[in-house]
Amino acid sequence: MANAAQVQRMSRLMIKTLREDPADAETASHKLLVRAGYVRRSSAGIWTWLPLGKKVLENVSRIVREEMDAIGAQEVLLPALLPKEPYEVSNRWEEYGDLLFRLKDRKGADYLLGPTHEEIFALTVKDQCTSYKDLPVMLYQIQTKYRDEARPRSGVLRGREFQMKDSYSFDVTDEGLAESYALHRAAYEKIFARLGLDFRIVSAVSGAMGGSASEEFLAPAAAGEDTFVDCPACDYAANTEAVTVKVEPVDGSGHGPVEELDTPDTPTIEKLAEHLGVPASATLKNLLVKVDGEIVAVGVPGDREVDLGKLGEHLAPAVVELVTAEDFVERPELVRGYVGPQGLAGKSFRYLADPRVASGTAWITGANKEGKHARNVVAGRDFEVDEYLDVVVVEPGDPCPKCGTGLKIDRAIEIGHIFQLGRKYADAFELDVLGQNGKPVRVTMGSYGIGVSRAVAALAEQTHDEAGLCWPREVAPADVHVVAAGKAKQTELALSVGEQLGAAGLRVLVDDRPGVSPGVKFTDAELLGVPTIVVAGRRAGEGVVEVKDRRTGEREELTVEEAVARLSA
Repeated sequence: MANAAQVQRMSRLMIKTLREDPADAETASHKLLVRAGYVRRSSAGIWTWLPLGKKVLENVSRIVREEMDAIGAQEVLLPALLPKEPYEVSNRWEEYGDLLFRLKDRKGADYLLGPTHEEIFALTVKDQCTSYKDLPVMLYQIQTKYRDEARPRSGVLRGREFQMKDSYSFDVTDEGLAESYALHRAAYEKIFARLGLDFRIVSAVSGAMGGSASEEFLAPAAAGEDTFVDCPACDYAANTEAVTVKVEPVDGSGHGPVEELDTPDTPTIEKLAEHLGVPASATLKNLLVKVDGEIVAVGVPGDREVDLGKLGEHLAPAVVELVTAEDFVERPELVRGYVGPQGLAGKSFRYLADPRVASGTAWITGANKEGKHARNVVAGRDFEVDEYLDVVVVEPGDPCPKCGTGLKIDRAIEIGHIFQLGRKYADAFELDVLGQNGKPVRVTMGSYGIGVSRAVAALAEQTHDEAGLCWPREVAPADVHVVAAGKAKQTELALSVGEQLGAAGLRVLVDDRPGVSPGVKFTDAELLGVPTIVVAGRRAGEGVVEVKDRRTGEREELTVEEAVARLSA
C-alpha cells in the first residue's frame, strides 16, 4: 500500500482552477498562481497559500533549511510581534517610517510587526554568548515578515506579509565576518541552483543597513522591479544603484572667463539647449532636494537624469525629497530654473555632483538670475563640489567600470541579499564578549536574507509557458500528475498507477475527479505544472499509458510496468 501522503487524489483536494486571469493581475506569476489554485488574495498584499501552493512554499523552505544547516547555521524562531524599544535604540523605529506596522497593546505599550530582526538577534546573542569561545555563531529563521507597502502588487512578489529566511552571523574579528559571509554566499549559490532559478550575483549598495560589503542575488525576469547592469565582456554585474563611474580631473586652464548669457524663457535643459544650439551634454543640470529638511544641490550633466533612489541610498538614513514651490518662496536667492553652483558659495548649500562633473570640466549652467545662464563655468575654478556621488540614472552603453565595454541593462527580481553589517547593531546594543585577553571585544555581524515566498513567484516568472506553470522537480507539489481521461476503466488504471508510483517513493497527484471532462483535466495538468504527466486514456484496457514531459512536451506510450520503472528509476 502506498504512503497516503505520497498520493493525493484531486477528487479529495481543495482546488479550484480558473480559466480567466484575475482582473487585477499584471504579472505572469500573479495570473498563474491564482488560476492554478495555489494562492488566493485575502486583502491587498496579503495572500492565502492553498494546499498545492503550500507544498511548493514548503519545498523552497526545505531546500533553504538543508543548505543553511550544511554550513553550520542553527535554526531558531523569534517572535513576529516585537517591542518598540530595540528599534528605538537602532533608530529604525523612525527610519522605517510608514513601512512599519505599528500597534499598541491594551496597556498602551508600542509594538511592531517585524520587517527584519537584526535588533532582536543581536539582543538574543548578547543574552546567550558572553565569551569569544561562544563565537562564531550563525543563526537563522524562516518566518513571516511584515511591511506596510504603499502599493502592494504583482501577487506574492510584493506583498505586505511574506515568508523570508533571515540569518545573522556573529564573529569577533573582521576576518571571521568575511568567512561567514563567504559561507553564506556559497550556500545561496547552491540554494538558487537547486531551486532551478536563473540568477545573477551583483554588487549592491548597503544603504540604511550599513556595512562594508553588500551583494544581491537577482533572478532576471520582465516582471522584476530591480534593474541591473551586466557587462558582455567581463564578469562585472551590479544593481544600477551600485554602478560607479571613474572620471579623472582634466586641465581646465584653457577655458575662458565666465560669460553671462541672455536666455529668456529657458528654465529647462531642453529649451536652453535649443536656444543656444548646443547639446544637452554641454549643460549642467542642478537638481535641488531636501535632505532631512536641508536644501542640497545635486549637479549632473544636462543629458542625464538624477536617480532619486540611488541618491537616497547614498544619503541613507537621511530622508530625501524634492524641493517645492514654497521652498523657492522662502529662499529668494534660489531662482527656479536658473540655479548655478557658482552662486551657491557662502549661502550654506551643500553641492553634490556626479563624477562626470570632474574638476576642470566647463559647463553652461544657471546664472542665478531670471532669464540668465552662464558659459565657461569651470568645476574647481568657479565652484567647488562638496562630495562626488554616483547618482545618475544608468543608461545602456555606459562604460563598464571594470573594462570600459558598454553595459547592458536588464530587469530582475531580488531573491536574496547579503550584507557585511559590521558593528552597527553591535554598537547600538553594546554587544561585547570577553576576548582571549579577558577584555571586552565588540562583536561584528553579517545579515543575510532570502525571500522564500518571492522565490516561488520568481520561479513562476522564469519557468512558465503559454499553457501554465512549469515547476522544477525539486520544488513542484508532486513528481507525477496522473490523469484519468474519462471512464471508470481509465480511473481505475490511473489510481493503480498512482499507487505504484507512490510505493516507489514518488509524490503523485491523481486527477480522478468525476464528472470533469478529459479536456478540462488536460488543461489543468498543463496549468498546474507538475514535471511529468501520465495519462490513462484510450489504451487503458491494454495497460498502456502516455507519459509526457511537461517542459519539453515530449510524449511516449509505455506499459504501466515500463512507466513505473522509468519514472521511479
